[in-house]
Amino acid sequence: MVIDEEHAYRVCAARDARFDGCFIHAVRTTGIYCRPSCPAVTPKRRNSQFFLTAAAAQSAGFRACRRCLPDAVPGSPEWNLRADLAARAMRLISDGVVERDGVTGLASRLGYSERHLTRVLTAELGAGPLALARAHRAHAARLLIETTELPFADIAFAAGFASVRQFNDTIRMVFASTPSDMRGRGKAPIGTPGRIVLRLPYRPPFDATGLLAHFRRHALPGVEEVTTDSYARTLSLPHGEATVRLTFPADHVLCSLRLADMRDLGAAVSRVRRLLDLDADPTSVDEFLGKDPIIGPLVRATPGIRVPGSVDGAETLLRLVAPFAGTPLQVPDGTLTHLYSAADHPIAEALATGTLVVDVGRSIEDLTEELTPLVGHQVADEVAMRVLGAPDVLVLPHSLQHLAPHGPDWRPWRSYAGAHLTRKAATS
Repeated sequence: MVIDEEHAYRVCAARDARFDGCFIHAVRTTGIYCRPSCPAVTPKRRNSQFFLTAAAAQSAGFRACRRCLPDAVPGSPEWNLRADLAARAMRLISDGVVERDGVTGLASRLGYSERHLTRVLTAELGAGPLALARAHRAHAARLLIETTELPFADIAFAAGFASVRQFNDTIRMVFASTPSDMRGRGKAPIGTPGRIVLRLPYRPPFDATGLLAHFRRHALPGVEEVTTDSYARTLSLPHGEATVRLTFPADHVLCSLRLADMRDLGAAVSRVRRLLDLDADPTSVDEFLGKDPIIGPLVRATPGIRVPGSVDGAETLLRLVAPFAGTPLQVPDGTLTHLYSAADHPIAEALATGTLVVDVGRSIEDLTEELTPLVGHQVADEVAMRVLGAPDVLVLPHSLQHLAPHGPDWRPWRSYAGAHLTRKAATS
């Protein structure tokens, strides 16, 4: 992806928040990088430099703006739109794979050598896997510093740093501050002891009502809890179990996490964002589909629709093909008492042995090609849409299959067209 720098500068001059997370605006004279909508005075064009990622800006020697907090924005929708190596790597990095398995493990998951992966990421994104993972760690550390009272040593290891010294050095380099200063500037922790409460940003508009309706239709007792204005569920994360409770104020999602292991914070946040499709670009989707004679009226009635995603690829597949069993939580959380698990099924066995892998590191084409002989075309498409965030997969209930011939008219947003039609069918 190549940034059109003249267009990017105009976006920054207009302080257009729709582009927050899509690119980074760095200022040569101050050494600071910002989100496009930063309220500070727009620098002269000759002093502006643009990057695709915060990691690239950090690698070039820039530090994060304290005023606009450029890492606290929705992620780029590019990682859902693209299915290439760079996008697949970014999804895995945000899930914490580098912290758990190193660059070697990341490259192995993607099926390439470390050297080739580093070359592609540096060329595409301006930073290699280590720099991208470091930016991910810095963001996780900032969240813990400002929203909890955990000791800094605990935060360092929870965020994935190898040592307290590495943690301190990274915080100084990225934020031009110390952990103590950042905690002093942060808001007092909210919530209850044992829980981390975070504000998850998104690009408006945002159809929370539609997401809640979807979760309500498919909720599993003990695993999920849905009320008129909230959603909660259990999570199986790399280092242990967790629960998450989500509410939907006017301009963000309020996310309350209870983690068995703080090292899972980054993975939990990344998975919740994918579940709620928080990195989507609803303006682009609505603008295109709003012109269609079939979908247009639905877009005007429900702007900002989201495609419900997935917190676990294996779970999403098994929920479509296998009976539910359930594994008791070690520590129940109210009505949340079980982790998801499936009864005996050949697909469950293939997932358990690793002969079948369903995660965000797969390409859409490879995953659907592997799944179709096993579960059929319809299920394979739905898994790709929910697990990989594929925006152009048409999944319709049986009652709406007669509309499938219109699918080509809705490219490249068929997933969102299907979401509109499914929502209408469910409420009719």
